[in-house]
Amino acid sequence: MLTRTLAPCIAGLFLLVAVSTAAAEPPPRYNTVALQAEAQRVVQNDVLNATLYVELSDPSPAALANAINRSINEALRIAKDYKDVRASTGNTQTYPVYAKDNTLKGWRGRAEIRIESKDFEAAANLIGKLQATMQLGSMSFSVSPEKRYATENELIAKAISAFKERAEIVRAALAGRGYKLQHLNLAAGYNAPQPRFATALRARSAQELAAPSLEAGVSMVTVTASGTVEILE
Repeated sequence: MLTRTLAPCIAGLFLLVAVSTAAAEPPPRYNTVALQAEAQRVVQNDVLNATLYVELSDPSPAALANAINRSINEALRIAKDYKDVRASTGNTQTYPVYAKDNTLKGWRGRAEIRIESKDFEAAANLIGKLQATMQLGSMSFSVSPEKRYATENELIAKAISAFKERAEIVRAALAGRGYKLQHLNLAAGYNAPQPRFATALRARSAQELAAPSLEAGVSMVTVTASGTVEILE
């Protein structure tokens, strides 16, 4: 008797769930078109990043570590005189060196310092001084985060305007009376081409090298607007 009573209730419950689910589903949309447009701007690089390193060998790992530490500490001491240049330690590694008969011959170590600055002249002078005892490992230029963010904000309106222009072209091509925006995504991109730079390495004296001449170059900042529109008939 209990089973007979529950059966209609359970069937009614399933019917109610099915009706509610059907009511929650959005109506099908037709004439939807996916579009993408972008706005770009060439921006002058305003940040210099450089890596200098010292690489030494010694039969004793302790003596090697001591020599490398002295070199890095001296480089950081010199960098403190340049208030607008930020210097920090980078990667440090030590590895064994073996002879041809596979016996331990000694140790070789390498340590880096990293330089970052918006003052290119000060950074170039510092690099020139450090190159008396260190090697220039790499140098690159980029757009500072605050300048890149401000540029992206200015490009948002341009990217949306370009998106709307394309949506209007599609509407006219499909002979629609209008269009309705379904969704819109905004994404920012950043492309920094390999900069060109030259280093003048002719020594003026045993302790001084000419500062490298720098050319910062430019980067491309892009904002992309992508989304879907429904063409109204």
